[in-house]
Formats: sequence, C-alpha cells, structure tokens
Amino acid sequence: MTRPPAVLVLEDGTRFRGRAYGAEGRTVGEAVFATGMSGYQETLTDPSYAGQIVVMTAPHIGNTGMNDDDPESRRIWVEGFVVRDPARRVSNYRATRSLDDDLEGQGIVGISGIDTRALTRRIREGGAMRAGIFSGADAELSDDAQLAIVRSSAEMTGRNLSAEVSVDAPTVIPAEGEPIGRLAVLDLGVKQATLRHLAQRGFEVHVMPQSVTLAQLLAIEPVAVFYSNGPGDPAASDAHVALLQGVLREGLPFFGICFGNQLLGRALGFGTYKLPYGHRGINQPVLDKATGRIEITAHNHGFAVDAPLEGVVESPAGFGRVEVSHIGLNDQVVEGLRALDIPAFSVQYHPEAAAGPHDSTSLFDRFRDLVVATTRKADA
Repeated sequence: MTRPPAVLVLEDGTRFRGRAYGAEGRTVGEAVFATGMSGYQETLTDPSYAGQIVVMTAPHIGNTGMNDDDPESRRIWVEGFVVRDPARRVSNYRATRSLDDDLEGQGIVGISGIDTRALTRRIREGGAMRAGIFSGADAELSDDAQLAIVRSSAEMTGRNLSAEVSVDAPTVIPAEGEPIGRLAVLDLGVKQATLRHLAQRGFEVHVMPQSVTLAQLLAIEPVAVFYSNGPGDPAASDAHVALLQGVLREGLPFFGICFGNQLLGRALGFGTYKLPYGHRGINQPVLDKATGRIEITAHNHGFAVDAPLEGVVESPAGFGRVEVSHIGLNDQVVEGLRALDIPAFSVQYHPEAAAGPHDSTSLFDRFRDLVVATTRKADA
C-alpha cells in the first residue's frame, strides 16, 4: 500500500518530501539523529527523547518488529520518527506486531522515504534545530504556513520536561540477592533496564517523582540516592539541583547518569551548555581516565557539563575536590565526574545500555561498592 505524501521541514527552511509513516497529522520538536543500527524499540521508549523528532541514520528500520519485553518505559516518547526504508514485513520470532502498528497506535507522526544521510549532514552542519513533520491534511498547508508552525514551536534550551516523563507516585522494586538497603531513585525519565540493574545489586529501589522534597526523600531512610537520565535543559532544573545539594550535604552516596551527570555538575558549581548536535547512539567511544580503558558506550544527550578536563579542581559550590573522570573521544566532551571528598560520581552516558553495548555495566558494581563502603565507615 502506498502511503500518503509527507514533508519534513527544518526551521532553516530546508524541506524533505517523503511518505507518511505511523500516524498522520503534524508534529513539531527538536530534530536529532541517532546512530544506532539496532535497538530502535528502546530508543523510541526512552523518555530522554521527549520533545525530539528522532532521525535514524541506519537505513533499514523495523525488521525485528515490536514486542512487549523490550520497552524501556510505559510508552513511546519521541515527538516524531524519521526513517529512510521502513521494513515491509516483520522478520523476528519475538515480534508481536510491527513498528508501524505501534507508531500509529500511539499517535506518533513519522515520515519515511527521505534521504536521511542528507538530513543528518544538515543537522551536523547547522546544529540540532526545530522541525516539523506534516502529513495527511497538514501536508497540504503552504510552505510558509508549515515553516511558521515550526518556528513558533518551543526550543529545547530552557525547557524543563521532567514533570512530563516522571512517575506521579512512588513505586518500589524489591532487591534481589543480599539486600543493601533502600535506594532513592529520582525519576527524571528513568529506563527499566537501569532499575533492573540497581535491584540486581541488592538495592530496594524506590522510584520517586521528580517533585519529591528533601524531607520526603530522607523519610524513606535511603542508603544512597540515584539521579536518572531524562530530557530537557539542565539549566532549567534548579529544584533538582537544590535537592541534590541537600543530598550531598547529608553525606549520602550518589550516582547519576546522563541528565543526572549534568545535574551533579551544576550541584558542584559547574555550568552546562548545549552541544551543537549532541551525542545519540550506541557506538560512542569514551576514555576512563582512571584505567586508561576506552569503552564503547550508549549516549543520548544534547547538553554537557562545562568543567576542566585535566587535573583536580575545587568544587565552586564548596563540596571539595572534583575531577573529570571520563572524556568523550569524538569531541573531548565531559563524560563523567568524580568527587574526591564526598561519595559521589556520575557519567554522561548510559551504563545500562539496552540494547547494548555493555562495556560500562560495571559502574553499577562500583556504585554498590561505594554504598557498602560508606555504610561500613558510618557504622564503625
């Protein structure tokens, strides 16, 4: 069946014509590209992609269909989806439906049949920018009308999206194996794989809404605190920064990933900034400065921490000595922070890495060991 015409419009006026994919209508968001060749179901259901139209650089998408085992959250979060060649049929024994079925069923407007390589190059040259996908009746709007809709949409800079993706009420995941204690997880867009890794290491995982207060967090008597990944601009999350500073003053061990890394950076007194087009994909090389090991990691971030790459510096916010622990080798971006005088560290990438790679899952072990050591020291 031939799908109706569709058009993708960038805020600089560039237009790409293709065919409707998924739901028909219109959608707007920040256009970004993801370089993973697999794991599109995990990408679509990653809450960190809220507010964004995701362009897949791999040309063939949808071959393995969709299933009920791999979602990373309760629904698809992308604002729109862009692929070159969607699979004409599903070919995987685990699939229960097609990708197109889920996109249409959840109202995700997409486009197919465009030159995604040319689009990716445009984003690399011009930076991540607002975009819109128009199909059905909206594809008949004039070029000027479509461009006006794109240019009137919200920019990612300055947006706080945490309330849109976080849970409304606390939930608890039982610990597996020998229990360590309660772990307070601030849900800023957490993925299910992260929660599984934490529970598997003995934490009773308490997933808390992003609006939780320090008093409410401390009321569960946590042995540690974890900040998850999530969408939006870290500079628009002052309440989460203040909460984290309170956690650090309490001496609780802390681990943050992705958005959590940016918020730790701000809590320690560093700034953050928007990357030209961000890091998104499952093939990003990162240097662990402590070991000299290069790990291939999964990324999804458009902002980064502004901190010195070399040496040990004093936290501008008064939390002692801090060093950059990990560096992205593609563009020398801060990919991890380690506090030397308090029990806190973070990484900018995703160590849970569903659907892979798994080079960095040992970071969850490092966090467990930090919590155990801190607890023993406090009891001594």
